Amino acid sequence: MKLLEKLKSIEKSAIKEILEINSLEGLENSRVKYLGRKGELTAAIKSIKNVAKKDKPKAGQFINEMKKKIGSLLDEKEQGLREKEMASLENHDITLPGIEREMGRKHPLIRTMEEIIDIFARMGFKSVDSPEVETEFYNFEALNIPKNHPSRETFHTFYVENGMLLRSQTSTAQIRMMEKEKPPLQIVHAGKVYRPDAVDASHSFMFYQMEGLMVDKGIVFSDLKGVLEKFAKEYFGEDVQMKFRPHYFPFTEPSAEIDISCFICGGKGCRVCSYKGWLEVLGAGMINPRVLEFVKIDPKEYTGFAFGMGIDRICMLKHGIDDIRLFYENDVRFLRQF
Repeated sequence: MKLLEKLKSIEKSAIKEILEINSLEGLENSRVKYLGRKGELTAAIKSIKNVAKKDKPKAGQFINEMKKKIGSLLDEKEQGLREKEMASLENHDITLPGIEREMGRKHPLIRTMEEIIDIFARMGFKSVDSPEVETEFYNFEALNIPKNHPSRETFHTFYVENGMLLRSQTSTAQIRMMEKEKPPLQIVHAGKVYRPDAVDASHSFMFYQMEGLMVDKGIVFSDLKGVLEKFAKEYFGEDVQMKFRPHYFPFTEPSAEIDISCFICGGKGCRVCSYKGWLEVLGAGMINPRVLEFVKIDPKEYTGFAFGMGIDRICMLKHGIDDIRLFYENDVRFLRQF
């Protein structure tokens, strides 16, 4: 009878495994494996229905005996392991204080990122994901960055195999989302980006960025201004002032760099703002019509805006940190402050 042969094989395997176990955790795993609700013996019991009628009593009796045998062996092994555990404790002074384990906490960059996402979520923006390994199309071409642009050189971008690259900006999420979903769109995306910069107090080859996008009919520059002003006052304080400086980005037109009045000194000038009274916090602008055409959205019907900021920079400004390397050195003396 095939079932009996299978049962004998299970029994032999179980006995060998249980005898070799040297931990209570391993013993519990074996108990579940053989006697659990989805264990091997349970499966064997269910297969009795396929055994010839005359052989069913013999098979049932064998299963019951085998179940008792394995159960007894498990109990004996458990008792032996527990006695061994107690014996080892007798050699230790249990009145000594235990090992203090500190509670973990979120990294300051992750906390900053979550706080910013939460502010935009309350304004109706949906948080999305995007790959860190990208193609030139998503990282450059679809963002209106031509082939002769300096950022596409190997000393400005990490290229990997098969023409792929490590994204140098989170703006790639804009293209992927506009390809995937049609307007109205209102999204934010935060994550790591990579650039082969020399590491110093203000530069790193890897850092975090936040990207925002809104596309719909009738979106104008004042909508962008209102959203960013709401964010600045929520994150930096109600007294913060903003100013927009003209700038150039290939993927937005018109474009601007946005400064806020220094929330440390109130615009009077201090070490944090380099005594200028203003802090540069992000870049933004209206989406270039060519970018909308790349994702087959009619720029005559839809308009939109995009903005981006460095999470590391925002965190440094908020907490008065003057060296970006502190975020990545994993020095608990620094991390313990957050």
